[in-house]
Amino acid sequence: MSQFSRIRKYHGFFRFKRDFEQYSLRKAKSYELLLHWLHSKLNRNQFLLLSGILVGCSAGLAGVVLKMLVHYIHYVITYKVHFSTQVIFYVVFPFLGIVLTTLIVVFFFKGQSRKGIPAILHEIAQNSSLIPPVKMYSQILQSAVTVGLGGSAGLESPIAVTGAALGSNYARTYSLGYKERTLLLAAGATAGIASAFNAPIAGMMFAFEILLTGVVFSDFMPLVVAAVCGSLLSKIILQEEVLFHFESRTPFNYHNVPFYIVLGLLCGFYARYFVVLSKKVEHFFQHLGWSALRKAMLGGVLVSALCVALPPLFGEGYTAVKSLAGGHGEIILQNSFFGYFPPQSWMLLVFTGCVCLLKAFATSITIQSGGNGGNFAPSLFAGGFLGFFFAMLCSQIGFTDVPVTNLVIVGMAGVMAGVMYAPLTAIFLIAESSSGYDLFIPLMIVSTTSYLMAKWFSPISPELTELAKEGKVFTKAHDNNILLMLKMQDVVEKDIQRIDIDSNLRELIELVKDGHRNIISVVSQQDKLEGIITLDDIRPIMFNPELYDTVTVKKLMKAPPAVVSLKDNITLVLKKFDEAQVWNLPVVQDKKLIGFVSKSRILNKYRLLLQEYSES
Repeated sequence: MSQFSRIRKYHGFFRFKRDFEQYSLRKAKSYELLLHWLHSKLNRNQFLLLSGILVGCSAGLAGVVLKMLVHYIHYVITYKVHFSTQVIFYVVFPFLGIVLTTLIVVFFFKGQSRKGIPAILHEIAQNSSLIPPVKMYSQILQSAVTVGLGGSAGLESPIAVTGAALGSNYARTYSLGYKERTLLLAAGATAGIASAFNAPIAGMMFAFEILLTGVVFSDFMPLVVAAVCGSLLSKIILQEEVLFHFESRTPFNYHNVPFYIVLGLLCGFYARYFVVLSKKVEHFFQHLGWSALRKAMLGGVLVSALCVALPPLFGEGYTAVKSLAGGHGEIILQNSFFGYFPPQSWMLLVFTGCVCLLKAFATSITIQSGGNGGNFAPSLFAGGFLGFFFAMLCSQIGFTDVPVTNLVIVGMAGVMAGVMYAPLTAIFLIAESSSGYDLFIPLMIVSTTSYLMAKWFSPISPELTELAKEGKVFTKAHDNNILLMLKMQDVVEKDIQRIDIDSNLRELIELVKDGHRNIISVVSQQDKLEGIITLDDIRPIMFNPELYDTVTVKKLMKAPPAVVSLKDNITLVLKKFDEAQVWNLPVVQDKKLIGFVSKSRILNKYRLLLQEYSES
């Protein structure tokens, strides 16, 4: 590059800086100014690649900080004090965590209607992938308080929401379109998951299987670089004991395949038990009729009681799972009331079985009573305990050479696949976390079996069933997903003709002369819709002047075959069109006429959106 070219390039940047500062609506930070300039100079793919790196580093760092904070709190409680003192923490901390989280939400964040992965999916489908900026830090703060103080939930879902919010707001700052915004949203969540587990492939699978369901795109490099950035930060900063990592396992033996098949079936049944119980607990708290603080106090008392009785339920519980996978199950007995009794194999069997069953209660109560967390870690925890319980049971029955460690590891993948409806994420997560690529066959057997059973019980994750029925999240029906992107406000035609119900035929004819529509709405006071009149209704008498002053509009009008509300989604509107077999329907809000919606306008908008959606 010649010296003249370099001077011209630098001059172009400073001229951009001057114009931006002069005409921008807000004063930009220096790094934002640089990125705005790069956005104007780089092509789309180059800027997306740069954006993936920046979003990945930001989301990965957020995940690392949260994991370190929570791990330090648990380390102090678990290793620095004796169990007799730990009981005090188990009594106080989970209660305090849920109550404090609720107070933070009420007083600092003005309440929140959605949290966790469904919140991201809702924003993708209903809000053009625009996530409120507050979620860039609110989820980290709330989950740190909840899980850090012992709430029986996971950090990965809040980390994913935080990463998604970072990606979405980054795209908003630099005025990127819907497809780019959705891609960077997914990249942020990918980096968050990758940093939480030091598992970049699992982070990408999470984005493809859960977040981008029903979204068609051809760009994936931003996801790759974001996952690499998040995983690298995790590897560099986090210590080995913080990471979800397993070293010990036994080589895969095909003679053990029956164990894995039976475990897959158990994981499928347990996953169904987990999600159904979660919905029942959610409905219980929703219909309790108490204030948010009273619900939090009730949930805190219940979770504290469970943690006192079964200490592995305290927090994420990864330490207990590592003990089981390492063949040190007696450790978790020692750190409980069972430690005061002589250790027996049947005692460990009963203890792990109770922990496995009650984990679903503890997690559901923590989240639904006011805490913040997700089902990611709880499903892994429950799967590990279920695998250990099954291995111990087989040993007690008389089977020999039971692969205990392998059953713990693949059990985690099995329950997660059934709870999260994400078998590929579960397979690659456990394979990466345990360096157990030689366990791919048992991982696939258990995860696929559990997932197919979950799909047999419910085609869509129960966590998303209601939102899917209401058309508020995308599914694998791509045509329907595009329709959901259309908003009623964009298709309502407000340039309509109205006539008062007390008018006569003469006034109606004059309105028809000046109009250009085939349908006229009949209204009373305050634009209340009373009926409609079409040209076909008046054509037989419109050329008979003798009837102009004797026939009233009230006699000519008819009730509309159906009415549409502004709150209706487009899928429901098209269903009403098909049932009524018409091309135009009135739009009413609180009985007041807003306008008309036509099927042709919806189909035209759909065609334009499909064209935009399909472009690379």
